[in-house]
Amino acid sequence: MLFQDVLGLSHIKKHLTKSADSGRIPHAQLFVGGEGCGLLNTAIAYAQYIICSNQNGENDHGNEACNLKFGSLSHPDMHFAFPVANSDKVKSHAVSDHYMKEWRQFCSEQPYGNLFDWYRHIGIEKKQGQIGVDEALDIVKKLSLKSYEGGYKVMLIWMADRMNNAAANKLLKLIEEPPNQTIFLLLAEDEEQLLQTIRSRCQILRFPPLAEANIADGLVAKGLPRDEALRIAHEANGNFNKALDLMNQDSEDLIFEKWFVQWVRSAFKAKGNKSAVKELILWSEEVAAVGRETQKKFLHYCLTVIRQALLINYDTEQLAFMKIHVDGFQLKKFAPFVHGNNVQEISKELEDAIYHVERNGNPKIIFTDLSIKLTRLLHRKEETSPR
Repeated sequence: MLFQDVLGLSHIKKHLTKSADSGRIPHAQLFVGGEGCGLLNTAIAYAQYIICSNQNGENDHGNEACNLKFGSLSHPDMHFAFPVANSDKVKSHAVSDHYMKEWRQFCSEQPYGNLFDWYRHIGIEKKQGQIGVDEALDIVKKLSLKSYEGGYKVMLIWMADRMNNAAANKLLKLIEEPPNQTIFLLLAEDEEQLLQTIRSRCQILRFPPLAEANIADGLVAKGLPRDEALRIAHEANGNFNKALDLMNQDSEDLIFEKWFVQWVRSAFKAKGNKSAVKELILWSEEVAAVGRETQKKFLHYCLTVIRQALLINYDTEQLAFMKIHVDGFQLKKFAPFVHGNNVQEISKELEDAIYHVERNGNPKIIFTDLSIKLTRLLHRKEETSPR
């Protein structure tokens, strides 16, 4: 992965190459950014730039043999850790090394992919993966060995915010005082989920969402007409992974749209109609039947819809990027039901549901309770006009 393969982020790429060229490479770095902004491929390109001696006044092509190994992500001094779980392939004590073949394929085919894409790729979408203590012990063992080619070693931890406390504490001293010429690259979407003691030992680099023009260029390169690429780029809101899903009509958001609209329509039927409560229960059972990662993604999707509806209701439609493609449903008509008198409580109920799903609560109870509470909140009148 070369920097030229990474969309946009010119100022970040310039910062990374300049610091490497001058020999100022922090031993522990935390890259933070939202889904689809290019964290993973930028980190791999940066590791390649360092390990393949591209920083020694040479261009991105550097050492050809070294770059060739990076092309297949098989360089012996490049190590990876990422969230995993037991599966049909790995019955117990799953660690990243058990899934390296799948990981290389994932990085090649979906370098902007999200965590759910990865879980789906290895068949654990109904489970909640993590970076556990077995992984931490594996990392300590790998980094205790000398560099294979005598230069830098890089440990890239993708979705480091999925590291549990036991693993984080096990790695704390190693991150603070790694062996000579050993670099940690931690990648996270939510830095607040990382232990403060880990964050304090890393130099943090924050990635912005991708510019619409960069996303459009990436889509055009894949054969999409410019007008269509610009439309999708706006709807993707800085997320190239979502843009690709929209282009291929393969986004899980299409399922989430159906669920959301089904809930809203049942909610409006339920006013003064007790029989409509049965529809809410059936809806809850449908959502409860899928995996927990899917449930969490759906709840985050609902939070996004609520925020977008509030923007539209308060006459800031130019800031709204979301579109719902279900026939007969218009976000603009739904927007007046989200206002200052209920939006905080709606958001809190959704966040509470995410919390309980993460902690393995009974999904039927969680979603039945949520659907009834949100139905009541949607029917609440606004006390004062926003205009």
